[in-house]
Amino acid sequence: MPEAGKPEATNGKRGSGRMKLLAVLVVCAAPVIASYLTYYVIKPEGRTNYGELVQPQHEVASLAATALEADSRTLSELRGKWVMLTVAAAGCDKACQDRLYAIRQVRLTTGKERERVERMLIVTDDGRPDASLLQAHEGMHVVRADAAQVARMFPAASTGQPSDHIFIVDPMSNLMMRFPKDADPNRMKKDLSKLLRASRVG
Repeated sequence: MPEAGKPEATNGKRGSGRMKLLAVLVVCAAPVIASYLTYYVIKPEGRTNYGELVQPQHEVASLAATALEADSRTLSELRGKWVMLTVAAAGCDKACQDRLYAIRQVRLTTGKERERVERMLIVTDDGRPDASLLQAHEGMHVVRADAAQVARMFPAASTGQPSDHIFIVDPMSNLMMRFPKDADPNRMKKDLSKLLRASRVG
């Protein structure tokens, strides 16, 4: 009888081990799952987002980009951070400058949370941004990428183009949100603050 009981004891130990492993995986994944449930599913009445949630989400870390500044990093290198970015020609016209200013100010208003947020300008031509522009936005990552690939990965609203928008990429390198053309920084701040509160990732 004792010999017959051994296989059952072994199976019991294996089952217990699997349950412990599953419990560890659930605990590790819980913060990410909870943040997305909070933002996408649990929506108290009257709550609205200013930015448009990109559906379906898709990763953008595979964007083939070249850093234009020594300390600039690509999206794949910024995995684990929230990234606010915009797209423009190197000349960066007035609308581009306004978007960069909005990104900088919105990040600053997050206070101590700003270290979780990175800024990026994706240049889609062969030029190089003016040095004075880069000085005004110190710490911003500047990369060059193919315009056609950018347009596929960062789709614009139906009546516009990618350079009309400010985008948010989440810490898992998924394109998450797109703000409208000439976005209101105050309303952008509210959306970003919600995202940072809802998720401790990044």
